Amino acid sequence: MKPLIIAMTGATGAIYGIRLLQVLREKSMEVHLVMSAWAEKTISLETNYAIEEVRKLAKKCYAVDDLSAPISSGSFPTEGMVIIPCSMKTLAGIAHGISENLILRAADVMLKERRKLILVPRESPLSLIHLRNMTLAAEAGAVLLPPMAAFYFKPQSIADLIDHLVGKVLDLLGVEHHLFPRWGE
Repeated sequence: MKPLIIAMTGATGAIYGIRLLQVLREKSMEVHLVMSAWAEKTISLETNYAIEEVRKLAKKCYAVDDLSAPISSGSFPTEGMVIIPCSMKTLAGIAHGISENLILRAADVMLKERRKLILVPRESPLSLIHLRNMTLAAEAGAVLLPPMAAFYFKPQSIADLIDHLVGKVLDLLGVEHHLFPRWGE
């Protein structure tokens, strides 16, 4: 596979992004990571992970304000991008084509190059503005994968629910995994 871009924003649910990074590292996949300042703050607030630990899960990390980074260009070969978790601010920027930081620019590149862009929006309840922005992003080519709990596989822990969501992301990327039992297994 070509490299993957993973971005984390300041929405709650930092553990989803961290777990995805862990699984991709276990699979020896090349990951390019961008975290917003609020993502770093949220990691500190919600988890016991140090920011440097999270950065080490990726092959390459970029500052959110580095618009000269290779991932800001369509000439950078990539399998796609996942924004996990995706704040409503980031979703709005994507929906309206505002590329004011590296996360938004890289997402814009995914859309213009017709590459995979998977957004894991984390907000509840949703306002009409959120829903309209989701619609605009989906119409532009993004896939929205809200972290909604599934119970058909009888999860025993929060970790099981996290792995289910991460497994759904991996399914969309075409990455084989065994993070949760499939329906009927």
